[in-house]
Amino acid sequence: MARLAQTAGLTDVQQEILSTVRDFVDKEIIPVATELEHRDEYPQQIVDGLKELGLFGLMIPEEYGGLGESLLTYALCVEEIARGWMSVSGIINTHFIVAYMLKQHGTQEQKDHFLPRMAAGDIRGAFSMSEPGLGSDVSAITSKAVRDGDEYVLNGQKMWLTNGGTSSLMAVLVRSDEGHPEGTAPHKSMTTFLIEKEPGFGEVRPGLTIPGKIEKMGYKGVDTTELIMDGLRVPADRVLGGVTGRGFYQMMDGVEVGRVNVAARGCGVAQRAFELGVQYAQQRHTFGKPIAQHQAIQFKLAEMATKVEAAHAMMVNAARKKDSGERNDLEAGMAKYLASEYCKEVVEDAFRIHGGYGFSKEYEIERLYREAPMLLIGEGTAEIQKMIIGRRLLEEYRFQG
Repeated sequence: MARLAQTAGLTDVQQEILSTVRDFVDKEIIPVATELEHRDEYPQQIVDGLKELGLFGLMIPEEYGGLGESLLTYALCVEEIARGWMSVSGIINTHFIVAYMLKQHGTQEQKDHFLPRMAAGDIRGAFSMSEPGLGSDVSAITSKAVRDGDEYVLNGQKMWLTNGGTSSLMAVLVRSDEGHPEGTAPHKSMTTFLIEKEPGFGEVRPGLTIPGKIEKMGYKGVDTTELIMDGLRVPADRVLGGVTGRGFYQMMDGVEVGRVNVAARGCGVAQRAFELGVQYAQQRHTFGKPIAQHQAIQFKLAEMATKVEAAHAMMVNAARKKDSGERNDLEAGMAKYLASEYCKEVVEDAFRIHGGYGFSKEYEIERLYREAPMLLIGEGTAEIQKMIIGRRLLEEYRFQG
């Protein structure tokens, strides 16, 4: 059926993976997504199905039991999953950011210990940078780690953890002044800790509390939480990479993958909104004919489809750039910015096409209308993306005068 958002140059293996995921989305996610979302219910059966498909190990190297696929394959799978229900793609995303950071920056012992179980889906990942008073200013982190023998003692409060309750491994960014004299740039005195815990809420290990789910406008089903560390003791061998002071760079590397993911989610939600809009426009009659035959609706459909195509192309470009081993912060920032903005606009146009029925919870577009705004904020606001894009452009096009 789909004509939009096709990707040229895929291998037979990639096409087979995507076909399998799309079939799973159509049969197992779309029919139940709206009901689960309205109940704010964690989609355990769907997650179990993704585990059986091997998707939790999609980008983890084969030597650790994963499929060893590319970021492009992962992003295209995320696009399909978000087309079914964006919350499910969020469960996958945070897991893969942690797995990617381990693969790129972890010690061999850390890779051997965590990656096989992450590939199997037995360990689920979450990561945390933000804090209650932080916003987009990562340099203002106040959570702190202090060395005490063979351990670090962590104190502070973190915010906006996707999978905070259901995860069993968290990558947490805190300030660590050890070995970094006063006056060191803030981003050079941050460290990422790998923190294991029991899934659930409350005190999940001594010194670590997950208070409960944050109530949200949309993006339901997946748990979004706070994290409180009060004298939390973490072994020194759980510093990501084994060396303090590298946490900011490790997290930013992971966030580049996350921004491609958010772009893919925007593409998937926009595709679903277009599908709903174009179907409803052919079913709904006014003035003696389907509203799809009215020029005003055709203009909307044309604009929606063009935005879906443009966002998909930029997302694919950003993923391929990262896969090539090149720096992709410019491309990832552009893709995340464009896809999230276009997603919001396509969803709103589909909402308008539905008229009054779009405001009813019986129609799927109502759920998409509440979900799309999260993409404007997640992995950096539009303003942050534009700052990144602008700075990189000035580096590339430096005036020689």
